[in-house]
Amino acid sequence: MGWEYKITVQDTGNSFYCAEDEAVIRAMFRTGSGPLKNGCCGGGCGICRMKIVKGDWRAFKPMSAAHVSEADVKQGVALLCCVQPQSDMVIAGL
Repeated sequence: MGWEYKITVQDTGNSFYCAEDEAVIRAMFRTGSGPLKNGCCGGGCGICRMKIVKGDWRAFKPMSAAHVSEADVKQGVALLCCVQPQSDMVIAGL
């Protein structure tokens, strides 16, 4: 495991830490933080769709185009089961 980054949920002000090689949704469940919405964890169902308001991230697996378009990604919308942090982040519900 490498760096850990602070993830803040804008809607609640709660925060948790996520390793750079961990999916954000997994860290949410591990720490019991954030809006705990979970589905397939494979990038296909769209339940964990949120906006990344601030911070750097990378998609480590494909996200369903049915739930996240290229335009969405440009505006910071992502499926948290497919995202790993590359810096501290702020996320918000849609």
